[in-house]
Amino acid sequence: MKIVLGIETSCDETAVAVVTNEKKILSHQIFSQINTHKKYGGVVPEIAARNHLDRLDTMIVDVMKDAHLSYNALSAIATTTGPGLIGGVMVGMMAGKTIAATYDKPFIAINHLVAHVLTPRLTENIKFPYLALLVSGGHTQFLLIRDIDDMLELGTTIDDALGEAFDKTAKMMGLPYPGGPYIEQLAQKCRDPQKAIDTYPLPKPLYRRAGCDFSFSGLKTAIAKQVQSPPDGDIKPEDAHDIAHAFQHTILEIIKDRLQNAICLAQDLSQEKLTQMVIVGGVSANRYLYNGIKDMAHTHTLECLTPPLKLCTDNGAMIAWAGLEFLHKGITHPLSFPARPRWPLGRAQ
Repeated sequence: MKIVLGIETSCDETAVAVVTNEKKILSHQIFSQINTHKKYGGVVPEIAARNHLDRLDTMIVDVMKDAHLSYNALSAIATTTGPGLIGGVMVGMMAGKTIAATYDKPFIAINHLVAHVLTPRLTENIKFPYLALLVSGGHTQFLLIRDIDDMLELGTTIDDALGEAFDKTAKMMGLPYPGGPYIEQLAQKCRDPQKAIDTYPLPKPLYRRAGCDFSFSGLKTAIAKQVQSPPDGDIKPEDAHDIAHAFQHTILEIIKDRLQNAICLAQDLSQEKLTQMVIVGGVSANRYLYNGIKDMAHTHTLECLTPPLKLCTDNGAMIAWAGLEFLHKGITHPLSFPARPRWPLGRAQ
């Protein structure tokens, strides 16, 4: 049996996990810094890195004890090595390299985005190739996943990521950080969805254009105008419910339009017929968006899957699992492998 220790410190979650090649999570801990960064309205890189440094060593010890393992029992150490906030990435990477060097274990450098799109293979029966929609605070992109080291970016955002658009919209509406869950909660209180859409018409950047790229900055600007100058004067609670619903509805319409193009492109580029797609990243926790995307996928006879909610956001299990996938193919990395603040995946030609 292969066992990998995974370490994730790319943003504001410090996460450690031990996972086996039999898809068992032996131990898993996440320390979230949301409360620390909430007062700033976003993640402060220096504070995030310092918190990783304060917490990580203890978490690694606790996870290994909880898994009832010695370090010698590990098959490899995997850490996020990019992309991300470089200070935080360095903390996790150096901890992983130190353990690997001390116990003479293979080190595996994990691209954070690769880990996200491979996570459904830990929890579901998913085979290559498949289409992935990655939606998070920093990334929004379609990827054709042909193998663990053969991924094509089909489309990405040309400005804001979707998670960023949610957070900025929430901030304009006076909601706490992170804003995505609060917008979803407000939208659920909308009493007349069609009236909300008619009252607050919002633009759909790149809608019905060729390609699979996204754009959300224009939508964010339109929301700002609606919040600052609502049709009936001062914004009331029911207005906030309607704006939140109109925002989510518009986002879903944009994603479905882009997904139509992505499915066609992925089918053209894939040597085998696609039968599955996955939605990964923190925004996939939004049930309104997930259900709408799932329905769209089904019209194209694609099974649509997403990991459990606890594995949608940044976590150590996804890093450990990605490490196991690479280890299975005999892929490891030297201890000289550098941290990468930017680490893009391949783009379709």
